[in-house]
Amino acid sequence: MAVDRRKLIVEAAAQSFALFGYKATTMDQVAKLANVGKGTIYTFFSNKEELFDEIMNLLIREIKQVADAEYDADRTFFDNLNRILHRILDFREKHQLAVKLAHEVRDMGTPKAIEGLNKLEEAIIGYIQAKIQIAIDKRELKPCDPKITAFVMLKLYLALASEWQHSHEALAKEKIAELFKLYLLDGLTMA
Repeated sequence: MAVDRRKLIVEAAAQSFALFGYKATTMDQVAKLANVGKGTIYTFFSNKEELFDEIMNLLIREIKQVADAEYDADRTFFDNLNRILHRILDFREKHQLAVKLAHEVRDMGTPKAIEGLNKLEEAIIGYIQAKIQIAIDKRELKPCDPKITAFVMLKLYLALASEWQHSHEALAKEKIAELFKLYLLDGLTMA
């Protein structure tokens, strides 16, 4: 049975980036973890940046699968959105690579780590944007700029679900859904 060296390299690189971050990962480490010669890596990837991009693309595909598993066409847009954002945030907080990159950005500001997290955020925004467009087309949402709206929705959810708890008691999933509905669905103006 032939060994899929490319797959071994990608798995080893994902492990190394998750353990050590982008900056501290070396091709020597990846080669050692994959149990291949360093030159073998270069037959598949021209440099560490290209290898990292491959890992980020895999992470983005995983997140989209997690989101798709939560989506139910029979649910309302906001019900789906709350469920999807909760699962994405939960996935992101438990996925070692995303956590390590967030720490690396916070502690060192590594440009490639920043780029990776930005790419991840753009993928999430793009996913939400597509769902917003579907909801607009179904007349479930008012016409709006789907990309800006997706950005606002993601940032609001992150603020309520993650950032709020840095200085306050964490909000329950149901409370976040209630606040999301108040701010985005109902609005704050009196009728």
